[in-house]
Order: sequence, then C-alpha cells, then structure tokens
Amino acid sequence: MVKAQKYVVKRNFQGVPKRDDFEIVEYELPPLKDGEVIVKTEWISVDPYLRSFNSMYTPPFDQFSFQIGEVIESKNSKYSVGAKVVSHIGWCDYGIVKMFDDPLTRPYKLPDLKGLPTSYGIGAVGMPGATAYFGFLEICKPKSGETVVVTGAAGAVGSIVGQIAKIKGCRVIGFAGSDEKVKWLENELGFDNAFNYKTVDIMKALEEAAPKGVDCYFDNVGGEISSRVVRQMNTFGRVACCGSISTYNDDPDKMSKATVLQSYLVTKQIKIEGFAVSRWANEWPKAFDQLVKWIETGQLKIREHITEGFDKLFDAFLGVLAGENIGKAVVKVYQ
Repeated sequence: MVKAQKYVVKRNFQGVPKRDDFEIVEYELPPLKDGEVIVKTEWISVDPYLRSFNSMYTPPFDQFSFQIGEVIESKNSKYSVGAKVVSHIGWCDYGIVKMFDDPLTRPYKLPDLKGLPTSYGIGAVGMPGATAYFGFLEICKPKSGETVVVTGAAGAVGSIVGQIAKIKGCRVIGFAGSDEKVKWLENELGFDNAFNYKTVDIMKALEEAAPKGVDCYFDNVGGEISSRVVRQMNTFGRVACCGSISTYNDDPDKMSKATVLQSYLVTKQIKIEGFAVSRWANEWPKAFDQLVKWIETGQLKIREHITEGFDKLFDAFLGVLAGENIGKAVVKVYQ
C-alpha cells in the first residue's frame, strides 16, 4: 500500500483563503482498478482559477489543480511505470489517476518538451500556455500593426499573450502590479510599454501609449481597469475575457462596481467574449508544439516562480492571489 497526503478543503473560502480552510489528510491509496495508475507527484500548479472555482464545490473536497506525476504503478497499458502524466488530481504527494474524458481535466502524457524543464508541462506548455494561445489567437484574431493591451501581463498567461502578440507583429502594452514586473515586461519580454496600474493614471497612460486606440484587449483582471481599457478601444475592437482576479476574493453579494460600458460597446461595435480553454481541448497538442518551437527559437521567454515543498502549497497559492509571482507559479514536490 502507498501512503499519501492530500489537501482537503474543509469550507468554502470567504474572502482571502485561510490556512485553516484546508486540512492535510494522510491516508493509504486503495488498490488500483483496471485503467488506473499511481503517480508520485513532481510538480503542482497554483493558479487564480483555483480561487474562482472554489464556490462550485461542496466541502469537504480534495483541492484540485493541474500537476505532473511519475507513474510508479500501472494497470493501464498506455501508461507504463516511469511515464510522466499531466492530470488534475491536485494537491497530493501521491495519487491515483483515473482515465476519463472531461475536456478540461482528462489526463494526458507529458508533451515532448525537447529538453525544456519538466515544470513547463503545467505552465507554458500546459493549460496556461494553451489558454494564452487559443484565447488570444482565436478570439482577438490579431493583425500585424495592431495595438494589444494585456492586464495581468506578468502572470503565467499574460506574459505569453504579450509575447505572442509581438511575434504576430503587434504593438503591446501591459499592465502589472509592481515596478519590478514592469521592468521585466519591457526589458526582457519586449513589451513596447508596461505600466504599474497601482501608480499610474490608467487613462492617461493609455492615451499616451496608444494614441490611435486599442484594437485587442486580453483581460485577466476585470474591474475598473478593464472598463478604462475598453473606453480606449477602436471600432471593431476585440476583447478576450480570460479571468477577473481583481474580484475573486470579493463577497458575491457585494461585488466591486465598474464603469458602465454599453455605450462604448454599441458605438464602437466592440466584441467581448469570455472563454474556457477546454473549448479547444482536442487542439492543445497543436498549441504545445508551436509554443515549444517559439521557446526553442528564443521568441518566447519563460519565467517561473518556484516554491519547494508540499507543505508550502498554501503559501504559494496565497502568493499568486496577492500577485507575488512573476511568470508561472509552480510548487516542486518530488524530483
């Protein structure tokens, strides 16, 4: 029998998640059934969606998230011992991966990373990379010479969106939450302009950086900053709504209010579309192949915020919600 640990959510989050919302449970894994495998967890992903999806589940429940594990026991001919598996079994050090066909959470073998770090399989060459690739290219449909704005620009998804926009010949403006992030976006990733939304006048910054208006907006944060970006958009502008991290900790009955947008949407005929990356689940391998190629050629630069230790998962998660990470936040469990 394999002894394992997992994080169990005892109560739905109220405001900022608290440590005592979780319980670490030690238990023995049951015997494998046909088609299942046991994995030893190597890397666990911590992402903002873990907060936004929390209210969809009734406690107690195992904390979900993407992770990479190595198969140590198998009753599935497609997954031999030693294989690396990307799954959604979450915050556990050992776990049983069951094979099913949910478009977002179905397990799959770690893509061929061509020698890149294994952790990229839950980052740039995982769900966040696919989110940036499809959300931006399929919804915004950028054209060379257009102006693109990205909020949450120094995060796992936003940093990739901005770089893809540069690859496609666009002018890119990013908003992030610290001067350090701004410097990284401009000096390392090649954003044309980046701003600390906490210290600048957003409308003035946009008017100066995008005097001819904004064509595409990739929205990771929601709130008033998004209303201000939309006000600066051109006729037939396109907005891809990926997330709303600015409101995830808000009381659902007391949500933050933002400027009404309908007059701008109508007069400028702006398209706003929300999306879930599961829409393109069957096409993820295409995105992964292209993302790896861009990384290999240096067109796409990746940065990770690595936390070590199974016991540090909560701290890493809280850090993401507080915007402490630059790039993709991952937790190293075993290696």
